[in-house]
Amino acid sequence: MNFENILTEVTKIAKTSGSLIRERFYSKENFVFEEKGINDYVTEIDKLSEKIIVEGLLAVFPEAGFIAEENTKSTRSEIYNWIVDPLDGTTNFMHGIFPVAVSIALMKKDEIILGVVYEVGLDECFAAIKGKGAFLNGKRIHVSESDSLKKSLVATGFPFRNFSMLEPYLKILGELTGETRGIRRLGSAATDLAYVACGRFEAFYEYDLKPWDVAAGTLIISEAGGKNTDFSGGNNFIFGEQIISSNNKIHNLLVEIVKKHLK
Repeated sequence: MNFENILTEVTKIAKTSGSLIRERFYSKENFVFEEKGINDYVTEIDKLSEKIIVEGLLAVFPEAGFIAEENTKSTRSEIYNWIVDPLDGTTNFMHGIFPVAVSIALMKKDEIILGVVYEVGLDECFAAIKGKGAFLNGKRIHVSESDSLKKSLVATGFPFRNFSMLEPYLKILGELTGETRGIRRLGSAATDLAYVACGRFEAFYEYDLKPWDVAAGTLIISEAGGKNTDFSGGNNFIFGEQIISSNNKIHNLLVEIVKKHLK
């Protein structure tokens, strides 16, 4: 199977979907949205974007199943499955701010083997195939070389629907605020991960994330030389709803800080 050709087609699909998002972002038209849960929204654009992506991926690789946020198609395959977030950063989109992103990953059994994150606002397409390196708009990228928290910029996401770990999470935030160059909260986990991969951030951490938030970005990070774990330092970061991603050089320091507060 030629994954390079598949990646080319997936990139086109992500950009086509991104064009729709960009057009509606800048239009003056109102759009319909609904609340899936506390502070958890879906717009008509999320659904239209996912429809475009699913139809495109079915044409590229009809044997693969789907794990998609808006459940346009949810039939899973035994071997290959697409993991799709059609619009990561829906709340940003609703308020007219970037970043917003399209995230598409291909999983073979339990392993992510291909990933694309297209950030709509800056027209940046991050992509990777397992074992082939990571790229931004066709140019090779690598994680940051910083080996010190004091020289690191760290991204996170604040709890917005699951507040069960809010108190210890704020303690982690407080410690890292004092130990790093700063903390950023962009509102799009897929973009945060892509920015770790290209060295803009040294690390990212968050809980209550879903597979479609992280699947593509984590592969891009690992192919750029970085590392991904769950909060305990283990490998359950795709489906485990918690993640620490970094340039690898400060990873153990972050895991220790997180573990200290989340006993």
